[in-house]
Amino acid sequence: MIKNIILDFGDVLINLDKPATARIMERYGFNQVTPEMDFLLKNYEKGLISTSYFIEKTSELFPTASETDLVHAWNAILLDFPEERIQYIENIVSENKYRLFLLSNTNELHIDFVKQQMGMEQYHRFKNLFEVFYLSYEMGMRKPDAEIYEFVLSKNNLAPSETLFVDDTKENTDTAAGIGINVWNLQVGKEDITRLKQYL
Repeated sequence: MIKNIILDFGDVLINLDKPATARIMERYGFNQVTPEMDFLLKNYEKGLISTSYFIEKTSELFPTASETDLVHAWNAILLDFPEERIQYIENIVSENKYRLFLLSNTNELHIDFVKQQMGMEQYHRFKNLFEVFYLSYEMGMRKPDAEIYEFVLSKNNLAPSETLFVDDTKENTDTAAGIGINVWNLQVGKEDITRLKQYL
């Protein structure tokens, strides 16, 4: 029996345009993610480097882009957050049957932009639906590393067999499944979180 639900944020709750940043950065010379860029991005998502350092190092890689250009390109991935998804999760919470957690790979710039887009009242309405709101940059860990799932399970005394994890990235759900968590690898564009009850 499922007693606990762990939800991803991007493309599960909020809509994303994942290629947007790369598409915009092409005008500044981007053509592929290099090992240096990958290292920088992952460390920023883990909160191991500051926003100012991240922007400084990215500026060195793309000197023709201003700081404003870089922040705009970085946040272009973030789209709308449909009201029906928030209402659906609110209905699940109102049933008082499940413990609900959010687990997202994200960073300070993205969260600040989401707060600005949603407005703080709406953001807190959303955040308060969850028992704990886990963001990778605040944890020093990121998906799909097993340690992040093990941390959430251990910290909250969750049994993997009683827990459902929903994420749109197969690599993330594969790792979670490997440690015994029930998973739904949501197919963006074909499935929606408003079908969650089918998996409970």
